[in-house]
Amino acid sequence: MEHRYLGNSGLKISEITYGNWLTHGSQVENDTATKCVHAALDNGISTFDTADVYANTVAEQVLGDALKGQRRESLEIFTKVYFPTGPKGHNDTGLSRKHMMESINGSLSRLGTDYVDLYQAHRYDYETPLEETMQAFADIVRAGKALYIGVSEWNADQLRAAHQLARDLGIQLVSNQPQYNMLWRVIEPKVIPTSKELGISQVVWSPIAQGVLTGKYKVGQPAPAGSRATDENGGKETITDRYLNDETLNAVAKLEPIAADLELTMAQLAIAWVLANDNVATALVGASRPEQVESNVAASGVKLDAEVLARIDEALGDLPETNPSKTKSPATRLV
Repeated sequence: MEHRYLGNSGLKISEITYGNWLTHGSQVENDTATKCVHAALDNGISTFDTADVYANTVAEQVLGDALKGQRRESLEIFTKVYFPTGPKGHNDTGLSRKHMMESINGSLSRLGTDYVDLYQAHRYDYETPLEETMQAFADIVRAGKALYIGVSEWNADQLRAAHQLARDLGIQLVSNQPQYNMLWRVIEPKVIPTSKELGISQVVWSPIAQGVLTGKYKVGQPAPAGSRATDENGGKETITDRYLNDETLNAVAKLEPIAADLELTMAQLAIAWVLANDNVATALVGASRPEQVESNVAASGVKLDAEVLARIDEALGDLPETNPSKTKSPATRLV
């Protein structure tokens, strides 16, 4: 496993991060989830990403239980705040000081740790002054409950404003967590150039496009049983609406000989493609079976040369989404 610096900081993280968005506490049993976490550890993953909203706080508890007994100093644990949790009352959402202070305490308790390495704003909150949010972040850092701060799915202007406030407050905004893969490249025109200027890394989610880039979805064939495209709670609507069309699936099929020439699986090719971007610090991968972890980790250290990257672009043509306006947060808080 190779490691990369997170933003303009001295913190190193594994370039493959284990994430438990759509699995722990919802799609797989706790003992299987624990086996997946242990497989991640056995294969050199030191960085783990979760959020309080995943399975309405249960995912944090499952991850914390799975990491018990591990040397805390050898791990990097990330979590997030913004979306509704608990009974979903009027203050159980957003980036207000009240919700953030209560949320960090709940996350630490569920994770079984005194601090998280990275605390992230899961979306931008248009209903709370950014100054209030950043001051709360600063107080959380100074209380020793988080070492660094990050955000998720913020646009370039939001990153710039938050970065300036963070500097004024003497804390480090080091990361953004966007969706990014061969088919979804909306961060390339604006977010990545701004992030490079500011010293912010990308912590990428959905590097295999929720399974589409594995090649398991075929034109004219039903989605495989147990796949996310068949799970009402596992992203079925997004996958179906965005990716499960003949044009996309035919283009993805053109990637198969590229992967074969490199002796990679389709998933490994997709993860290696994401990691080829020098602004990406790590790619988030999940798993419902331990063997998936071992396979995905093999993408670490794979270097794709310019010829391979050009072949991928040629195979996909104009299909990838690059409109920067697609990077956005809900206009109003979800409840």
